[in-house]
Amino acid sequence: QVQLVESGGGSVQAGGSLRLSCAASGRSFIMYTMGWFRQAPGKEREFVAAARWSGGTTYYADSVKGRVTVPRDNAKNTVYLQMNSLKPEDTAVYYCAADIHYTGTYYSARSYDYWGQGTQVTVSS
Repeated sequence: QVQLVESGGGSVQAGGSLRLSCAASGRSFIMYTMGWFRQAPGKEREFVAAARWSGGTTYYADSVKGRVTVPRDNAKNTVYLQMNSLKPEDTAVYYCAADIHYTGTYYSARSYDYWGQGTQVTVSS
């Protein structure tokens, strides 16, 4: 069983930064892709970013490109979502997800097998 535990959410003023973390434990399969999604009230779950666990390939939604990165700490089995220059429209519950099979559709929530519990990010003006 794979468990993903998220942390790092909170409230920040516009222009500020947050780093979300997603720690994986108990995995018996390789996690090919780690994804980050967010969901604002009344809206669909939206792709934010993704990273291949090995190889260093990253993907970003147009809405966050240039403002986010997805660093990894292999020793801690943890992936991060580093968010800079935050905007009020970034306010949402953020979820990390793990894909244990390779898929080209990293932007689709259906491609992921395990999900974190979500962490709230609130950006005020």
